[in-house]
Amino acid sequence: MSSVITLLTDYGLEDGFVAACHGVIAGIAPQARIIDVGHLVPAGDVRRGAAILAQTLPYLPAGVHLAVVDPAVGVNRRAVAVEAGGRVFLGPDNGILSWAVRAAGGAEAAYEITNKDLFLASVSPTFPGRDLFAPVAAHLCTGRAAADVGPPMPVQRLVTLPAPTCRLRDGAAEGEVMSVDRHGNVQLSITASDLAELGVKLGDTIVVWLGRRQVAVPFRETFTAVPPGDLVAFADSAGLVAMAINAGDAAERLGLPPGAHVRLSPGR
Repeated sequence: MSSVITLLTDYGLEDGFVAACHGVIAGIAPQARIIDVGHLVPAGDVRRGAAILAQTLPYLPAGVHLAVVDPAVGVNRRAVAVEAGGRVFLGPDNGILSWAVRAAGGAEAAYEITNKDLFLASVSPTFPGRDLFAPVAAHLCTGRAAADVGPPMPVQRLVTLPAPTCRLRDGAAEGEVMSVDRHGNVQLSITASDLAELGVKLGDTIVVWLGRRQVAVPFRETFTAVPPGDLVAFADSAGLVAMAINAGDAAERLGLPPGAHVRLSPGR
């Protein structure tokens, strides 16, 4: 197993939670290289965490990918290890891993994490990231096999998030809000390629259908291509259509939370 551990959480940076996880890993596997994917996932936002991990995965080296975002922490949530594409994914079985596992080629094997020999001596019910997941990730980096974490389980029993919807119909692209970042930028499940199939190109205007409302939005290369305060659509770094306001909050202005349905069509 690679000595790389990637870490994604909603722990924030104000406290010592992330440092504690780093410290546990360093104590067990001092040779491990830790890559912090991010720790500012909105608290308990499993969908946002899943999107970040899946979209970052192509740029991460193979290794152990640990993601802990769990609004139900402290209850009897199953902890799992999933092997996919030469990688091992660790996290609560709440769907946080599912999009990244699919991006890696699909689950090849899954295990319920129950081997207490791999945990810290005392496991807090409110901090499994430090006491369970971090030490397990570290032990995997020292050469332990994924099968050592606990009994195998059918991959079909893993909790998965519904795949984001996107389809082209009647001259429009229909999709949903994948996520909203801390700047208020709205990422859609609709790709730039989908817009190209509709004949939309840079410099054009698209119509955003929000229920009965329609908003005309310029399609540009970046959000800075419009004056401050203006709304714009662009292809983000993941190749997905995003909407933003230069120096503003698009999610708030448009009233678009994660999961909201959106329809885009070429402007006339």
